[in-house]
Amino acid sequence: MKITVIGAGYVGLVSGVCFAEFGFNVICVDNNTSKIKSLKNGCVPIYEPGLDTLIMKNSAAGRLIFSSEISSSVKDADIVFIAVGTPSKSDGSADLSHIYQVIEDIHDSVNKNAVLVIKSTVPVGTTRTIKQLLSNKGIELDVAFNPEFLKEGAAIEDFMRPDRIILGVESEKAKDILSHVYRPLYVFNIPIVFTELETAELSKYASNAFLAMKITFINEIANLCEVCGADVKEVALAIGLDKRIGDQFLQAGPGYGGSCFPKDTSALENFARKLGIQVPLVTETIISNRDRRDKMINKILNACGNDVKNKNISILGVTFKANTDDMRDSPSVDIINSMISRGANIRIYDPSFSEQAKEIFKNINFSKNAYDNCNDADAVVIITDWPEFKALNLSELGKRVKNHLLIDLRSMYSISEVRNSGFTYSSVGKKTFKPESQHE
Repeated sequence: MKITVIGAGYVGLVSGVCFAEFGFNVICVDNNTSKIKSLKNGCVPIYEPGLDTLIMKNSAAGRLIFSSEISSSVKDADIVFIAVGTPSKSDGSADLSHIYQVIEDIHDSVNKNAVLVIKSTVPVGTTRTIKQLLSNKGIELDVAFNPEFLKEGAAIEDFMRPDRIILGVESEKAKDILSHVYRPLYVFNIPIVFTELETAELSKYASNAFLAMKITFINEIANLCEVCGADVKEVALAIGLDKRIGDQFLQAGPGYGGSCFPKDTSALENFARKLGIQVPLVTETIISNRDRRDKMINKILNACGNDVKNKNISILGVTFKANTDDMRDSPSVDIINSMISRGANIRIYDPSFSEQAKEIFKNINFSKNAYDNCNDADAVVIITDWPEFKALNLSELGKRVKNHLLIDLRSMYSISEVRNSGFTYSSVGKKTFKPESQHE
Protein backbone atom coordinates (compact mmCIF):
# COMPACT_ATOMS: atom_id res chain seq x y z
CA MET A 1 0.00 0.00 0.00
CA LYS A 2 1.24 3.46 -0.95
CA ILE A 3 0.53 6.30 1.47
CA THR A 4 0.96 10.00 0.80
CA VAL A 5 0.90 12.47 3.68
CA ILE A 6 0.43 16.10 2.68
CA GLY A 7 1.92 18.45 5.24
CA ALA A 8 5.25 17.73 6.93
CA GLY A 9 4.47 19.71 10.05
CA TYR A 10 4.17 18.12 13.47
CA VAL A 11 1.18 15.87 12.80
CA GLY A 12 2.03 15.04 9.19
CA LEU A 13 5.68 14.27 9.79
CA VAL A 14 5.11 12.09 12.84
CA SER A 15 2.23 10.27 11.14
CA GLY A 16 4.14 9.67 7.91
CA VAL A 17 7.22 8.40 9.72
CA CYS A 18 5.17 6.06 11.91
CA PHE A 19 3.22 4.69 8.93
CA ALA A 20 6.60 3.92 7.35
CA GLU A 21 7.62 2.21 10.58
CA PHE A 22 4.49 0.07 10.21
CA GLY A 23 6.00 -1.11 6.91
CA PHE A 24 4.10 0.98 4.36
CA ASN A 25 5.66 3.00 1.54
CA VAL A 26 5.17 6.63 2.46
CA ILE A 27 5.72 9.95 0.72
CA CYS A 28 5.66 13.04 2.95
CA VAL A 29 4.88 16.15 0.93
CA ASP A 30 5.29 19.80 1.87
CA ASN A 31 5.41 23.00 -0.19
CA ASN A 32 8.20 24.29 2.05
CA THR A 33 11.13 23.30 -0.14
CA SER A 34 13.76 24.18 2.47
CA LYS A 35 12.07 21.89 5.00
CA ILE A 36 11.97 19.05 2.48
CA LYS A 37 15.62 19.60 1.62
CA SER A 38 16.53 19.45 5.30
CA LEU A 39 14.56 16.25 5.80
CA LYS A 40 16.24 14.64 2.81
CA ASN A 41 19.58 15.52 4.41
CA GLY A 42 18.54 13.95 7.69
CA CYS A 43 17.88 17.23 9.53
CA VAL A 44 14.64 17.08 11.51
CA PRO A 45 12.89 20.47 11.73
CA ILE A 46 11.09 19.72 15.01
CA TYR A 47 12.23 18.54 18.43
CA GLU A 48 10.54 15.22 19.13
CA PRO A 49 12.38 12.45 21.01
CA GLY A 50 13.12 9.46 18.77
CA LEU A 51 11.82 10.99 15.55
CA ASP A 52 15.25 11.48 13.98
CA THR A 53 16.12 7.81 14.51
CA LEU A 54 12.94 6.60 12.83
CA ILE A 55 13.43 8.97 9.89
CA MET A 56 16.96 7.69 9.30
CA LYS A 57 15.87 4.05 9.65
CA ASN A 58 12.90 4.21 7.28
CA SER A 59 14.58 6.49 4.76
CA ALA A 60 17.48 4.02 4.55
CA ALA A 61 15.00 1.17 4.08
CA GLY A 62 13.40 3.02 1.16
CA ARG A 63 9.99 3.17 2.80
CA LEU A 64 10.06 6.93 3.50
CA ILE A 65 10.46 9.62 0.86
CA PHE A 66 10.20 13.40 1.15
CA SER A 67 8.98 15.52 -1.73
CA SER A 68 7.75 19.02 -2.58
CA GLU A 69 6.00 17.78 -5.75
CA ILE A 70 2.40 17.30 -4.71
CA SER A 71 0.93 16.18 -8.06
CA SER A 72 3.36 13.34 -8.68
CA SER A 73 3.09 12.26 -5.04
CA VAL A 74 -0.66 11.60 -5.14
CA LYS A 75 -1.17 10.05 -8.56
CA ASP A 76 -0.34 6.49 -7.45
CA ALA A 77 -1.31 6.74 -3.79
CA ASP A 78 -3.81 4.28 -2.32
CA ILE A 79 -4.51 6.62 0.54
CA VAL A 80 -3.84 10.36 0.90
CA PHE A 81 -3.73 11.97 4.35
CA ILE A 82 -4.12 15.74 4.58
CA ALA A 83 -2.32 17.04 7.69
CA VAL A 84 -1.85 20.75 7.05
CA GLY A 85 -2.35 23.47 9.64
CA THR A 86 -5.69 24.98 10.62
CA PRO A 87 -4.61 28.02 12.67
CA SER A 88 -7.00 30.41 14.38
CA LYS A 89 -8.42 33.44 12.63
CA SER A 90 -8.80 36.70 14.52
CA ASP A 91 -12.38 35.75 15.49
CA GLY A 92 -11.26 32.39 16.90
CA SER A 93 -12.57 30.30 14.02
CA ALA A 94 -10.39 27.78 12.20
CA ASP A 95 -8.58 28.95 9.08
CA LEU A 96 -9.20 26.22 6.50
CA SER A 97 -7.43 27.93 3.60
CA HIS A 98 -4.50 25.49 3.64
CA ILE A 99 -6.82 22.50 3.34
CA TYR A 100 -8.81 24.00 0.49
CA GLN A 101 -5.58 24.89 -1.29
CA VAL A 102 -4.52 21.24 -1.07
CA ILE A 103 -7.81 20.20 -2.68
CA GLU A 104 -7.12 22.61 -5.53
CA ASP A 105 -3.59 21.26 -5.88
CA ILE A 106 -4.51 17.58 -6.04
CA HIS A 107 -7.91 17.30 -7.71
CA ASP A 108 -6.47 16.94 -11.23
CA SER A 109 -3.79 14.40 -10.32
CA VAL A 110 -5.01 12.34 -7.36
CA ASN A 111 -5.60 8.64 -7.90
CA LYS A 112 -9.36 8.39 -8.42
CA ASN A 113 -9.41 5.06 -6.55
CA ALA A 114 -7.64 6.47 -3.50
CA VAL A 115 -9.21 7.23 -0.15
CA LEU A 116 -8.72 10.83 0.96
CA VAL A 117 -8.36 11.19 4.73
CA ILE A 118 -8.50 14.51 6.58
CA LYS A 119 -6.18 14.40 9.59
CA SER A 120 -6.09 18.15 10.21
CA THR A 121 -8.35 19.37 12.99
CA VAL A 122 -11.41 20.88 11.31
CA PRO A 123 -14.87 22.15 12.34
CA VAL A 124 -17.79 19.77 12.09
CA GLY A 125 -19.02 19.49 8.52
CA THR A 126 -15.70 20.29 6.84
CA THR A 127 -14.98 16.76 5.62
CA ARG A 128 -18.42 16.53 4.02
CA THR A 129 -17.86 19.94 2.40
CA ILE A 130 -14.55 18.72 0.96
CA LYS A 131 -16.28 15.67 -0.47
CA GLN A 132 -18.85 17.92 -2.12
CA LEU A 133 -16.17 20.24 -3.51
CA LEU A 134 -14.49 17.27 -5.17
CA SER A 135 -17.82 16.03 -6.48
CA ASN A 136 -18.49 19.46 -8.00
CA LYS A 137 -15.23 19.00 -9.92
CA GLY A 138 -16.40 15.62 -11.17
CA ILE A 139 -14.26 13.62 -8.72
CA GLU A 140 -16.05 11.00 -6.61
CA LEU A 141 -13.47 10.11 -3.98
CA ASP A 142 -14.05 8.26 -0.75
CA VAL A 143 -13.36 10.86 1.94
CA ALA A 144 -12.82 10.07 5.63
CA PHE A 145 -11.78 11.85 8.82
CA ASN A 146 -9.11 10.49 11.17
CA PRO A 147 -8.30 12.83 14.08
CA GLU A 148 -4.88 12.74 15.72
CA PHE A 149 -4.35 12.64 19.47
CA LEU A 150 -0.61 13.21 19.70
CA LYS A 151 1.07 14.90 22.65
CA GLU A 152 4.17 16.83 21.72
CA GLY A 153 7.13 15.22 23.40
CA ALA A 154 5.44 11.80 23.37
CA ALA A 155 4.04 11.77 19.84
CA ILE A 156 5.70 8.56 18.64
CA GLU A 157 4.51 6.58 21.64
CA ASP A 158 1.03 8.08 21.24
CA PHE A 159 0.95 7.04 17.58
CA MET A 160 2.32 3.55 18.15
CA ARG A 161 0.33 2.85 21.32
CA PRO A 162 -2.74 5.11 21.16
CA ASP A 163 -5.67 4.93 23.55
CA ARG A 164 -7.97 4.61 20.54
CA ILE A 165 -8.27 5.23 16.81
CA ILE A 166 -11.28 7.25 15.64
CA LEU A 167 -12.27 6.86 11.99
CA GLY A 168 -15.12 8.79 10.41
CA VAL A 169 -16.10 6.90 7.26
CA GLU A 170 -19.03 6.61 4.88
CA SER A 171 -18.16 3.57 2.78
CA GLU A 172 -17.04 0.00 3.24
CA LYS A 173 -14.07 0.73 0.98
CA ALA A 174 -12.79 3.49 3.28
CA LYS A 175 -13.42 1.30 6.31
CA ASP A 176 -11.48 -1.62 4.80
CA ILE A 177 -8.50 0.47 3.69
CA LEU A 178 -8.19 2.33 7.00
CA SER A 179 -8.57 -0.95 8.88
CA HIS A 180 -5.60 -2.23 6.88
CA VAL A 181 -3.55 0.91 7.58
CA TYR A 182 -4.01 0.50 11.33
CA ARG A 183 -3.80 -3.31 11.34
CA PRO A 184 -0.35 -3.25 13.05
CA LEU A 185 -2.09 -1.90 16.15
CA TYR A 186 -4.43 -4.89 16.43
CA VAL A 187 -1.74 -6.84 18.27
CA PHE A 188 -2.03 -4.33 21.12
CA ASN A 189 -5.84 -4.56 21.17
CA ILE A 190 -6.17 -0.84 20.48
CA PRO A 191 -9.87 0.09 20.15
CA ILE A 192 -10.72 1.23 16.61
CA VAL A 193 -13.98 3.15 16.53
CA PHE A 194 -15.82 3.80 13.27
CA THR A 195 -18.22 6.73 13.29
CA GLU A 196 -19.97 9.18 11.01
CA LEU A 197 -17.86 12.06 9.70
CA GLU A 198 -19.40 14.67 12.00
CA THR A 199 -18.95 12.52 15.10
CA ALA A 200 -15.27 11.98 14.37
CA GLU A 201 -14.71 15.69 13.74
CA LEU A 202 -16.40 16.74 16.97
CA SER A 203 -14.59 14.07 18.99
CA LYS A 204 -11.28 15.83 18.37
CA TYR A 205 -12.51 19.21 19.57
CA ALA A 206 -14.37 17.68 22.51
CA SER A 207 -11.27 15.78 23.64
CA ASN A 208 -8.99 18.80 23.55
CA ALA A 209 -11.54 21.06 25.21
CA PHE A 210 -12.01 18.58 28.05
CA LEU A 211 -8.27 18.24 28.63
CA ALA A 212 -7.91 22.03 28.57
CA MET A 213 -10.65 22.22 31.21
CA LYS A 214 -8.76 19.74 33.41
CA ILE A 215 -5.65 21.93 33.26
CA THR A 216 -7.67 25.04 34.01
CA PHE A 217 -9.51 23.32 36.85
CA ILE A 218 -6.36 22.24 38.68
CA ASN A 219 -4.90 25.73 38.22
CA GLU A 220 -7.95 27.21 39.92
CA ILE A 221 -7.62 24.67 42.73
CA ALA A 222 -3.96 25.74 43.00
CA ASN A 223 -5.13 29.30 43.69
CA LEU A 224 -7.17 27.99 46.61
CA CYS A 225 -4.26 25.93 47.90
CA GLU A 226 -1.97 28.94 48.10
CA VAL A 227 -4.41 30.69 50.43
CA CYS A 228 -5.73 27.82 52.55
CA GLY A 229 -2.46 25.96 53.07
CA ALA A 230 -3.18 22.82 51.04
CA ASP A 231 -0.66 21.38 48.55
CA VAL A 232 -1.95 21.21 44.99
CA LYS A 233 0.39 18.31 44.11
CA GLU A 234 -1.17 16.21 46.85
CA VAL A 235 -4.69 17.33 45.95
CA ALA A 236 -4.04 16.36 42.32
CA LEU A 237 -2.73 12.98 43.46
CA ALA A 238 -5.78 12.40 45.64
CA ILE A 239 -8.33 13.17 42.94
CA GLY A 240 -6.27 11.63 40.13
CA LEU A 241 -6.35 8.23 41.84
CA ASP A 242 -10.08 8.22 41.21
CA LYS A 243 -10.39 6.19 38.00
CA ARG A 244 -13.32 8.35 36.92
CA ILE A 245 -11.00 11.37 36.87
CA GLY A 246 -7.51 10.05 36.08
CA ASP A 247 -4.20 11.71 36.84
CA GLN A 248 -3.27 13.13 33.43
CA PHE A 249 -3.46 16.88 32.78
CA LEU A 250 -3.74 17.66 36.48
CA GLN A 251 -0.38 19.39 36.77
CA ALA A 252 -0.78 22.96 37.99
CA GLY A 253 1.25 25.56 36.13
CA PRO A 254 1.19 28.75 34.07
CA GLY A 255 -1.67 27.56 31.84
CA TYR A 256 -1.90 25.66 28.60
CA GLY A 257 -0.30 26.75 25.33
CA GLY A 258 0.96 25.05 22.21
CA SER A 259 -0.52 24.42 18.81
CA CYS A 260 -3.73 22.63 19.83
CA PHE A 261 -5.54 23.63 23.01
CA PRO A 262 -5.67 27.41 22.44
CA LYS A 263 -6.88 27.20 18.85
CA ASP A 264 -9.16 24.20 19.34
CA THR A 265 -11.02 25.62 22.33
CA SER A 266 -11.49 28.90 20.45
CA ALA A 267 -12.63 27.10 17.30
CA LEU A 268 -15.12 24.97 19.26
CA GLU A 269 -16.57 28.03 20.97
CA ASN A 270 -16.79 29.85 17.63
CA PHE A 271 -18.47 26.89 15.91
CA ALA A 272 -21.00 26.51 18.72
CA ARG A 273 -21.78 30.23 18.70
CA LYS A 274 -22.55 30.11 14.97
CA LEU A 275 -25.06 27.35 15.70
CA GLY A 276 -26.64 29.42 18.47
CA ILE A 277 -25.31 27.10 21.18
CA GLN A 278 -23.58 28.32 24.32
CA VAL A 279 -20.67 26.34 25.76
CA PRO A 280 -20.01 28.23 29.00
CA LEU A 281 -17.52 25.69 30.36
CA VAL A 282 -15.38 26.07 27.25
CA THR A 283 -15.76 29.84 27.30
CA GLU A 284 -14.70 30.08 30.95
CA THR A 285 -11.79 27.74 30.28
CA ILE A 286 -10.50 30.12 27.61
CA ILE A 287 -10.94 33.15 29.88
CA SER A 288 -9.39 31.49 32.93
CA ASN A 289 -6.39 30.28 30.96
CA ARG A 290 -5.86 33.75 29.51
CA ASP A 291 -5.99 35.28 33.00
CA ARG A 292 -3.57 32.66 34.30
CA ARG A 293 -0.62 34.39 32.70
CA ASP A 294 -1.33 37.61 34.56
CA LYS A 295 -1.47 35.62 37.81
CA MET A 296 1.97 34.18 37.08
CA ILE A 297 3.36 37.63 36.30
CA ASN A 298 1.98 38.94 39.58
CA LYS A 299 3.42 35.94 41.44
CA ILE A 300 6.89 36.79 40.15
CA LEU A 301 6.45 40.47 40.95
CA ASN A 302 5.21 39.77 44.47
CA ALA A 303 8.12 37.44 45.15
CA CYS A 304 10.51 40.15 43.94
CA GLY A 305 9.04 42.84 46.16
CA ASN A 306 6.99 44.29 43.28
CA ASP A 307 10.11 45.69 41.65
CA VAL A 308 12.17 43.86 39.02
CA LYS A 309 13.90 46.90 37.51
CA ASN A 310 17.58 46.15 36.89
CA LYS A 311 17.21 42.76 38.58
CA ASN A 312 18.76 39.68 37.00
CA ILE A 313 16.06 37.09 36.40
CA SER A 314 17.09 33.62 35.32
CA ILE A 315 14.41 31.87 33.26
CA LEU A 316 14.52 28.08 33.15
CA GLY A 317 12.44 26.72 30.28
CA VAL A 318 10.52 28.71 27.69
CA THR A 319 8.84 26.14 25.42
CA PHE A 320 5.14 25.63 26.11
CA LYS A 321 5.89 22.17 27.55
CA ALA A 322 8.85 19.88 28.07
CA ASN A 323 10.33 17.65 25.36
CA THR A 324 9.49 20.00 22.52
CA ASP A 325 10.96 23.12 20.94
CA ASP A 326 7.48 24.49 20.23
CA MET A 327 6.93 28.11 21.27
CA ARG A 328 3.42 28.50 19.87
CA ASP A 329 1.29 30.36 22.42
CA SER A 330 3.79 29.56 25.16
CA PRO A 331 3.02 31.31 28.48
CA SER A 332 6.70 32.22 28.71
CA VAL A 333 6.37 34.83 25.98
CA ASP A 334 3.87 36.97 27.90
CA ILE A 335 5.69 36.42 31.20
CA ILE A 336 9.14 37.34 29.89
CA ASN A 337 7.92 40.31 27.88
CA SER A 338 6.17 41.63 30.98
CA MET A 339 9.40 41.36 32.98
CA ILE A 340 11.36 43.10 30.22
CA SER A 341 8.81 45.94 30.08
CA ARG A 342 9.43 46.46 33.81
CA GLY A 343 13.17 46.77 33.32
CA ALA A 344 14.34 43.27 34.29
CA ASN A 345 17.52 41.74 32.91
CA ILE A 346 16.55 38.35 31.48
CA ARG A 347 18.67 35.29 30.78
CA ILE A 348 17.24 32.07 29.37
CA TYR A 349 18.12 28.41 29.41
CA ASP A 350 15.94 25.84 27.67
CA PRO A 351 17.12 22.25 27.08
CA SER A 352 15.66 22.21 23.56
CA PHE A 353 17.84 25.16 22.49
CA SER A 354 14.75 26.15 20.51
CA GLU A 355 15.42 28.20 17.40
CA GLN A 356 11.84 29.45 17.66
CA ALA A 357 12.63 30.85 21.10
CA LYS A 358 15.81 32.53 19.88
CA GLU A 359 13.82 34.17 17.09
CA ILE A 360 11.22 35.47 19.56
CA PHE A 361 13.74 36.66 22.17
CA LYS A 362 16.35 38.06 19.82
CA ASN A 363 18.01 40.40 22.30
CA ILE A 364 18.22 37.99 25.23
CA ASN A 365 21.22 35.87 26.16
CA PHE A 366 20.70 32.09 26.06
CA SER A 367 22.87 29.98 28.34
CA LYS A 368 24.33 26.54 27.72
CA ASN A 369 23.18 25.07 31.02
CA ALA A 370 20.94 25.85 33.96
CA TYR A 371 23.68 26.66 36.46
CA ASP A 372 25.51 29.19 34.28
CA ASN A 373 22.16 30.79 33.55
CA CYS A 374 21.68 31.42 37.26
CA ASN A 375 24.98 33.20 37.93
CA ASP A 376 24.31 36.40 39.93
CA ALA A 377 20.55 35.93 39.62
CA ASP A 378 18.22 37.91 41.83
CA ALA A 379 15.48 35.38 41.07
CA VAL A 380 15.33 31.97 39.39
CA VAL A 381 12.04 31.27 37.62
CA ILE A 382 11.05 27.81 36.37
CA ILE A 383 8.45 28.15 33.60
CA THR A 384 8.68 24.81 31.77
CA ASP A 385 8.72 21.46 33.52
CA TRP A 386 11.79 19.93 31.88
CA PRO A 387 12.87 16.85 33.91
CA GLU A 388 16.38 18.21 34.47
CA PHE A 389 14.97 21.13 36.46
CA LYS A 390 13.58 18.66 38.99
CA ALA A 391 17.12 17.40 39.56
CA LEU A 392 18.78 20.76 40.18
CA ASN A 393 21.41 20.71 42.90
CA LEU A 394 20.04 23.48 45.07
CA SER A 395 23.30 23.75 47.04
CA GLU A 396 25.22 24.39 43.82
CA LEU A 397 22.51 26.76 42.66
CA GLY A 398 22.78 28.64 45.93
CA LYS A 399 26.48 29.28 45.28
CA ARG A 400 25.68 30.85 41.91
CA VAL A 401 22.81 33.20 42.68
CA LYS A 402 22.94 36.67 44.15
CA ASN A 403 19.63 36.28 45.94
CA HIS A 404 18.19 32.97 47.15
CA LEU A 405 14.77 33.21 45.51
CA LEU A 406 13.29 30.29 43.55
CA ILE A 407 9.97 30.89 41.79
CA ASP A 408 8.58 27.60 40.54
CA LEU A 409 5.62 27.99 38.17
CA ARG A 410 5.40 24.21 37.73
CA SER A 411 5.40 23.16 41.40
CA MET A 412 8.29 20.79 40.73
CA TYR A 413 9.62 20.77 44.30
CA SER A 414 8.13 19.92 47.65
CA ILE A 415 8.68 22.09 50.70
CA SER A 416 10.78 19.34 52.27
CA GLU A 417 13.13 19.41 49.27
CA VAL A 418 13.80 23.14 49.60
CA ARG A 419 13.61 23.42 53.38
CA ASN A 420 17.38 23.33 53.99
CA SER A 421 18.45 24.95 50.72
CA GLY A 422 18.43 28.53 51.95
CA PHE A 423 16.01 29.50 49.17
CA THR A 424 12.76 31.33 49.54
CA TYR A 425 10.43 29.13 47.51
CA SER A 426 7.41 30.59 45.75
CA SER A 427 5.41 27.97 43.90
CA VAL A 428 1.97 27.43 42.41
CA GLY A 429 -0.49 25.64 44.65
CA LYS A 430 1.58 25.97 47.82
CA LYS A 431 2.15 28.64 50.41
CA THR A 432 5.44 30.48 49.96
CA PHE A 433 8.23 28.95 52.03
CA LYS A 434 10.86 31.16 53.66
CA PRO A 435 13.93 29.89 55.51
CA GLU A 436 13.89 30.47 59.25
CA SER A 437 16.54 33.19 58.92
CA GLN A 438 14.16 35.23 56.76
CA HIS A 439 11.14 35.01 59.02
CA GLU A 440 10.22 38.23 60.70
